[in-house]
Amino acid sequence: MSISMIGLDTAKSVFQVHAVDKHGKAQMRRKVQRDELIPFFEKQETCTIVMEACGAAHHWARMLTALGHDVKLITPEAVRPFVKKGKKNDAADAAAICEAASRPDIKFVPVKKLEQQGILALHSARSLLVKQQTMLANAMRGLATEFGLTVPKGISKLDELVALVDTDEAFPEKARQVFIGLLDQCRATAETIKAFEAEIVVHARQDETARRLATIPGVGPITASLIAATVVDISLFRTARHFAAWLGLVPRQYSTGGKTRLGRITKSGNREIRRLLVLGATSMTSRASQWNSAVGAWTRAIQERRPFRLVTVALANKMARIAWASMTRKEVYHAKGRGAATTGAAA
Repeated sequence: MSISMIGLDTAKSVFQVHAVDKHGKAQMRRKVQRDELIPFFEKQETCTIVMEACGAAHHWARMLTALGHDVKLITPEAVRPFVKKGKKNDAADAAAICEAASRPDIKFVPVKKLEQQGILALHSARSLLVKQQTMLANAMRGLATEFGLTVPKGISKLDELVALVDTDEAFPEKARQVFIGLLDQCRATAETIKAFEAEIVVHARQDETARRLATIPGVGPITASLIAATVVDISLFRTARHFAAWLGLVPRQYSTGGKTRLGRITKSGNREIRRLLVLGATSMTSRASQWNSAVGAWTRAIQERRPFRLVTVALANKMARIAWASMTRKEVYHAKGRGAATTGAAA
C-alpha cells in the first residue's frame, strides 16, 4: 500500500483519516482517537497531509510537520463543493479534503507560528470584550430608559447616565442595584480591553510589517498588528486586487452573456480585518476635506457623486491595496500630493 496523500478531518476526540495513492485511489479509511493520532502518523511513511483550516488545525499542522510530513491547510469553502450531496459525515469530509487538495488551482493556507497565534488570541479576546461592553452599555441604557432617563449615543456618555441615576431619588432601589452591577461589569470589561490593547500596541511597534502598515492613513496600531499577524505570506496574493478580494472588499459579480453586473461586496475572508479597515476608512472619509493628498482628492471626488457608506467601502478597498503594496515592497506609505494625511484612526 503506497500512500501519497492523507485527508484528515479533525474534531475534538475522533479524527477521520482518508488515505489515497498517487492516482487518487482510496487506500485507507479509518477513525483515530485523539490520543492515537500522533502514534498513528509516526508509523506512516512521509506523505502529504491535508486538513481544513479550522479550530486547532494550525496546532496539529505544527505537530505533524515535526514528524516529517508535508502538512497543508485548505479553506473549508474550497472543500464544501466536493462533499457529496446527502452524505455529510466525517468520512465524506475527509474524502472531500483529498479531492479538493488534488485540484491544480487550489490555494493553501500557510501554517501559523505560535507567536502569531498568541497575537491573534489577543485580537480575538479584545473583539469579544468590545462586543460584551456594547451589550452591557445597551443593557444599562435600556434599564435607565424604563424610568425616563436617557443620554446621547456613545460609550463616553455613560458617565452622564450614571450621574442621572445617582441623582434620581425616584429610581427604585432594586433597579439601582442591577444598574450598579452592570456598571461594575462594564468598567471591569473596559479595563481588560485597555490591557489587551496595550499588548497589541507593543506588538505593532515591535513588528516591522506592522510599523510599515501603521503609516497608511486610516490604519492604526490595532489594524496594523492584526494584518501583520494574520497574513503570513503576502506573496500568496499575486496582485493588490487579489488581497482586497480575499478580504471581501470587492463587488459580487452577476455576469452572463457578456453583460457585467456588479452587486454588493462579497464580505468573504477575514471579517475582523475588513471591519477595522472600514472603520478606519470611515474616520478618514469624515475628514476628507482636510486630507491634502492624492488619495484625499480621490475620496472627495467620489463623495460628490456617491453615498457616504459606499465611499468608505471604496476607500477601505484602496487601503487594502496600499497595505498589499507596503508588505510586498517592504516600504512605508508615502502620500502623493501637497501633504501627508493624518494617521490618527482609532484602530
